[in-house]
Amino acid sequence: MFAGIIAGITWAIETIVLGIALAMTPFVSTEQAVLLAPFASTFLHDFFSAIWACAYNGVRGNLPNVVKALKTKSGKFVALAAVIGGPVGMTGYVLSVAHMGASIGAVASAIFPAIGAVLAYFFLKEKMSWYRWVFLILSLLGVYGLSYSPEININNFWLGFLGTLMCAFGWGIEAVIIAKSVQDEAVTDEIALQIRQTTSALVYGIVILPVMKGWGFTVSLFSGTGWLIPTIAIAALFATVSYLFYYKAISQIGASKSMALNITYSAWAVVFSIVFLGNSSLLNPVTILCTIAVLVFGILAGADYKDLLKKE
Repeated sequence: MFAGIIAGITWAIETIVLGIALAMTPFVSTEQAVLLAPFASTFLHDFFSAIWACAYNGVRGNLPNVVKALKTKSGKFVALAAVIGGPVGMTGYVLSVAHMGASIGAVASAIFPAIGAVLAYFFLKEKMSWYRWVFLILSLLGVYGLSYSPEININNFWLGFLGTLMCAFGWGIEAVIIAKSVQDEAVTDEIALQIRQTTSALVYGIVILPVMKGWGFTVSLFSGTGWLIPTIAIAALFATVSYLFYYKAISQIGASKSMALNITYSAWAVVFSIVFLGNSSLLNPVTILCTIAVLVFGILAGADYKDLLKKE
């Protein structure tokens, strides 16, 4: 549970930092920039995350095991999860953040635990007690309430909504595949992360950017753009930490519980937007109550009280 909560906190920080990057001039200066921003930024995000993960696994001596894991059936399924969670889910997430703002984008995309929990029930036989379903629904109602906070500017609702659907289904399916794959001793959570981020970056670089004719724009971001690239790299660092804890939680307590805990990132994003960005528009009764609801009910949805009582 601790790993799941830390994953939520660090992903919230990633959301804030990525939101800052997406609001920088190179991504909003022209119509082409606005169109290509979600794809270019997601490629750079996962590319830097793969480098951070490589550095981490290199220090821990895991890189040879990554190659071995790729040869297994479970390793190949992690690569499949990467395509679904990265190019599909992450692009949707960035679309959501770009067109709804960091706080509301995070909130909107946080519906993925509900989809993932249903999939985990059918494919992994992970049963959720009735009270955990109640807490999850209450948490999702808090997420829904946050999206209706007053004085929040949404640039393009329908593009943001499309991104939300892509993100929810992509991340929900990804979590279920990862949960099944890490049951294999050859695929630890650290190795799964390396495969995931590297595969996602490769698919973006080899398939998506060429199709979108976005390589020229992406390369141009490395010159004369000030703090843009370092900001994306910092966001990727927090994303890497978040994924490490998220995958660890999935391997230890299962997909449905981990997703329920991870949903708290939407509330943490609101908190950090107020504290660090001074976003006073979020300081209203609706936002405050819904943020508390998401945090409290999200954590309760991830707890299995029968297991806790057995341990006691």
